[in-house]
Parts: sequence; C-alpha cells; structure tokens
Amino acid sequence: MNIKRQVKDILALADYGLYRAGIRKGHIRVHSVDETIDELIRTGKSMVRFGDGEITMIRGRSLKLQQTDPALMEDLRRILGYQYDGMIVTVPDIFGNLSVYRKESRLFWRDHLLFSRRVYERCCDRNKVYYNTSVSRFYYAYADKSICGRWAEGIRRIWQDKDVVVVEGERTHNGVGNDLLDTARSVERIIGPSSNAYARLDEIAACCREYPKDRLFLISLGAAAKPLTERLFLEGYRALDIGNLDMEYEWYLSGAKGKEKIPKHGVTGEAANRECGYGAYLSQIKKRVLV
Repeated sequence: MNIKRQVKDILALADYGLYRAGIRKGHIRVHSVDETIDELIRTGKSMVRFGDGEITMIRGRSLKLQQTDPALMEDLRRILGYQYDGMIVTVPDIFGNLSVYRKESRLFWRDHLLFSRRVYERCCDRNKVYYNTSVSRFYYAYADKSICGRWAEGIRRIWQDKDVVVVEGERTHNGVGNDLLDTARSVERIIGPSSNAYARLDEIAACCREYPKDRLFLISLGAAAKPLTERLFLEGYRALDIGNLDMEYEWYLSGAKGKEKIPKHGVTGEAANRECGYGAYLSQIKKRVLV
C-alpha cells in the first residue's frame, strides 16, 4: 500500500469515527432495503436514486458516462432536497454501521463520506427519512448474501402485472437474458444515448409523453435519469430510476464474487443484437434517441 493510500485511509477512518461519535454533523436517516421495496410495492410513488456518482457530480466532477453540466448539477441539488411526498429519494445507507458491507465497500464508503459529507449536509432535508439506494444495488456490496434472494423477489413484485416502459442506454439491456422483467404484463423500450444523455433530455421526455399515464417507466440513464424521473412525476406519470439494477441482478443470478463484466453490455446495433438472439428485445424498442 502506498503512502498516499495509507494517509487517505487514516483520514477516512478518523473522519468516520468522529461522525459515528456525533462530533461531526451530517447524519441522514435512511430506511432499510426492505422498507424501500415495501414502499414501492404498496404505493404508486415514483423514485429517484442517488449513488456516489450523483453526489460526486454535485461536487463538480464529471462521471464516466456524463460530463458535468451546471443545469444538471442544479437539478441534482434540488432533487436531493426531497421536495415531493409522491416521489421518494434514495441515498446510500452509510450514516450508521457499515458492518453489513464487504470490506471493499466499507473502505469505499468511508472515503466517499470523507470527501462528500458536506453535500449531504447542505442538500439533504434532515426532517425527511430517505429511502435506500441499495434497492438497486442489493447484491455486490453486502457481506451476507443470504437475504438477496428475498430482495430480488420483492423488487420483481414492484412491476408485477404492470405495463412497463424501459428508458435505457443502448448497451444496458434491462431484463434481456434474465427474468428481471418477466413479472410485468408488457415491456416496451425507449433507447437513449449510452453517455451524456442529459443533452437529449427534452427529446427523451417527449418520447415518454407519447405513452398514456397508466404506464410505469423504469429509467436507466445515469445522472440524467434524475431530472427525467422528476419531469415525468410532475406530469402525472409514475417513474422509477432503477440505475444499474439489471447488472446487480445478473451478479446475483450468477453468484458473482466480484464485479464481473456482463457480455450484453458490449452489444450495440440491430445486427449484433440479432446475432446474440435478442430478437424479442429489438421488437420491444419503440423509440430511439441516440447521439
């Protein structure tokens, strides 16, 4: 381990110790994964999820698949403030005991809090109890995998017998090659850019508005999913920002020990999708908004 890494670990551990002791402020209350799943099954609420990436972007840093944009940063700050009772906001459950996570994840979240704690302090509403971002990251980070099966079944119940519209990047392939979406009554898709989707947000939203308001939108568009979900919610739709749920579900199904690559994420274009046997997926695509 190099000196820089050692110093960072010491600072992160000390910061987290002060935080746990109540000396540092910034404690955000977060519902459990079970409570989050139950809320989504029981109610017609929409959901916006915040992971480390969105918090990093609020700090002014670009992500791998989304460049910084002042308007997007402002959107993220506003949405993190949790203004609407009908649209739940999720954040990482890292403000209490991290022992439920595997070692790599514990170290990661300590580092994250060291650099990003002020974002939570400034943007989150302390009067609200946030919901749990691990609803879409329910497998890899946890040390004990025995509960993951129950969570997976609960997640699939959220869209059971519903007409679903998936809004995703062209590499994402939510539910393709697995049974994640098999409980839905129907599945259609709007394909957006794999990167920098925020620049095409108006066009993607216009495609969504062509559907009746009884549709359930499942959105996987990185940071751009947050303002898109908010727009649809305010216009009377139900929309769930599911992030990388499909990738997590694939790892759960395979019993992955680490962050394994998913082959379908490298498949683009009609010919390549047909060659992989994804004809049903292609038939579900109704709109494309690409770069």
